[in-house]
Amino acid sequence: MKPDNDWKQRLGVVYSTNPEFEYESSASVEEETLPPGKQRLIVSIDRRNRGGKQVTLVSGFKGTGEDLAALGRTLKVKCGVGGSAKDGEITIQGDFRDKVTKILSELGYNAKRGN
Repeated sequence: MKPDNDWKQRLGVVYSTNPEFEYESSASVEEETLPPGKQRLIVSIDRRNRGGKQVTLVSGFKGTGEDLAALGRTLKVKCGVGGSAKDGEITIQGDFRDKVTKILSELGYNAKRGN
């Protein structure tokens, strides 16, 4: 059971004098994952803020964090390198733009090679 006066979620809320006022917290809703054919992914290379190292960046993914992590895991395994998947972007260590674009196309995604 959740307590009625969970003050940590109400930080920054102005006091109300209305006796019938009830605070409603907005729950973040993750959007549904689009089917692979409707996804428009851009595969590019990035060198900024990485100490001169190159990473392949897959951006434009629309869907849940679990599906993003699963796709990132698949790409990391097929490329044989490390990386991460967060905030709608997949980061693969190294320059694998052509290989990642080919893998995504084989999986049915609409992938386009960026810069």
